[in-house]
Amino acid sequence: MAPLGDGVAPAAAAAPGLVVSFGEMLIDFVPDVAGVSLAESGGFVKAPGGAPANVACAVSKLGGSSAFVGKFGDDEFGHMLVEILKKNGVNAEGCLFDQHARTALAFVTLKSNGEREFMFYRNPSADMLLTESELNLDLISRARIFHYGSISLITEPCRSAHVAAMRAAKAGGILCSYDPNVRLPLWPSAQAARDGIMSIW
Repeated sequence: MAPLGDGVAPAAAAAPGLVVSFGEMLIDFVPDVAGVSLAESGGFVKAPGGAPANVACAVSKLGGSSAFVGKFGDDEFGHMLVEILKKNGVNAEGCLFDQHARTALAFVTLKSNGEREFMFYRNPSADMLLTESELNLDLISRARIFHYGSISLITEPCRSAHVAAMRAAKAGGILCSYDPNVRLPLWPSAQAARDGIMSIW
């Protein structure tokens, strides 16, 4: 979980090609004291998170051209996250808002033994409800690299949207980049996670 930061990204005019990231962006609540469990923490600080969104922001900060495709709750957190993408120089034309679902939340801590502990609130969250018909295929078709993780494979309708976007990218000769990003608490079982992650390898 790399923080997205607040800096304005450098101009990407000289970038060799567009990197389009697909998937989840959420609010991470991180304890305000290091080395404690979630239960022991007395307070939390909110931070933008989500591996595909982190990639989009990192590409832009490094001088590249990036865009994000995903769905957010039509709530204050969702609008805040899209503004963070824009502030970091990420093209947000692939971002949608859902009036009937909330933006995903996660409570994350680094315990004293070095292990991370996650507690997710997405039941369902807006990112899980992106449909194939809502995909911005024009944006994806302009990519040089299409990047995605595995979280969007867990449930429908987002799984079908993910597979359709990936197939469109492959059909267009776009390089596909896959981050397995294993988050076992989100899957029904460890075997379901293995099967789902390997299904698009």
